[in-house]
Amino acid sequence: MTTIPKKADIVICGAGIAGIAAAYFLTVRHGIREVVLVDERPFLSLTSDKSTEAYRNWWPGPGDAMVRLMDRSIDLLEELAAASDNFFHLNRRGYVYLTADQNQAAQMRREAETIAGLGAGQLRMHPNATPYQSAPGYGYRNQPGGADWISDPVHIQTQFPFIADDVVALLHTRRCGWLSAQQLGMHLLSEAKKHGARLVKGRITDVTIENGRITAVELNQTEIIHTNIFINAAGPLIKQVGAMLGVDLPVYNELHGKISFEDTHGIIPRDVPLMIWNDPMFLPWSAEERADLAEFEDTAWLLEQFPAGIHFRPEGGPGAQTLLVLWPYHIKTFATPIWPIQIEPEYVEVVMRGLTRMVPGISVYLERLSKPYVDGGYYCKTRENRPLICPLPVVGAYIIGALSGYGIMAATGAGELLSALVTGSELPGYAPAFHLDRYQDPAYRQLLAGWSAVAGQL
Repeated sequence: MTTIPKKADIVICGAGIAGIAAAYFLTVRHGIREVVLVDERPFLSLTSDKSTEAYRNWWPGPGDAMVRLMDRSIDLLEELAAASDNFFHLNRRGYVYLTADQNQAAQMRREAETIAGLGAGQLRMHPNATPYQSAPGYGYRNQPGGADWISDPVHIQTQFPFIADDVVALLHTRRCGWLSAQQLGMHLLSEAKKHGARLVKGRITDVTIENGRITAVELNQTEIIHTNIFINAAGPLIKQVGAMLGVDLPVYNELHGKISFEDTHGIIPRDVPLMIWNDPMFLPWSAEERADLAEFEDTAWLLEQFPAGIHFRPEGGPGAQTLLVLWPYHIKTFATPIWPIQIEPEYVEVVMRGLTRMVPGISVYLERLSKPYVDGGYYCKTRENRPLICPLPVVGAYIIGALSGYGIMAATGAGELLSALVTGSELPGYAPAFHLDRYQDPAYRQLLAGWSAVAGQL
């Protein structure tokens, strides 16, 4: 940390991955030296380190804006990995979506054809044991793009023998994988600091606006930094920071949990992709357990159908046994985030039982599980699950936020776009899709009426 300066070219509120990426592109790529990041917490510690740290270019429409943003962001991640000897451990194992339902398989295939048509890459069909290139456990170079569709159960079991044997189809999306978010953030912040950026500890308590323009920000109700450019990168707090500017941002927060546990029996190979169960399910209970749960109103919900979307991936290098598992089955929304977060006590039990539907061998842990670690964070999102990367109605004010659960994968592309907006540089064609003004477009508002709020979100 450094002392609080009296003035700066740019002040960024928030040292999560979005704020750090913005600082990197403003300093390293555009040469602006007096950039100050302000956060009352250690960098990347609020929500940026609470995810699966995964990335993908496989995004649904409407339109191709998300595919193009993510492709650009992944281009930049690969560029940074090449320049840093892969300091942040980028891999390209892909995502594998699985279904045991023929109707769901048909729907998955239709959606895959649509997404491929948006530019996410070729959809390769494998109806039987035709050649299929497995993903390597490490590295990201020289891998196929697009996706592979396998509809032969025998072929699926050959590739992933630990998966439930009633699976009828899988989609392996290939320009996907994960990385170390902490290492990526450290690398971007270190480079930004070398080019003049400063990180100061503090809480932004007010923003001064004169004649419709940013003139200063207040820290801790005592310190003033004079600046003409202010960037709201406050993650789940962007709405509260927006209120300081008199701007009501159309966002809300969802609380998502995550567990990690040790796969001491080695049920799941360490080199698998991120695996996703794409079918709704009922949790497996014994007849006696079902009777007990049905007896009380506050437990009867555990007998209801649960949504699709449980997913997991291995975590750690050679010798590790950790698995990360997430399942947004019971999402709670918050206008104002609350810390410390409260994850319901039955979350581990529900997630582990749900995981046995995809990986039956995991049932060995239902009776005896080493103490899992439970954490989580807030996904700050817009109704249609697209970010806000744009200027705000106050001259000199900008936002990079509402990155929902995809902040790690989008950060480099979003940071580059934000820096282009601030510096008046040439903008990519997808820039308008992430502008606040989109909500003033009657055609866009009509489109929103039929747009799923969870589209493309795990």
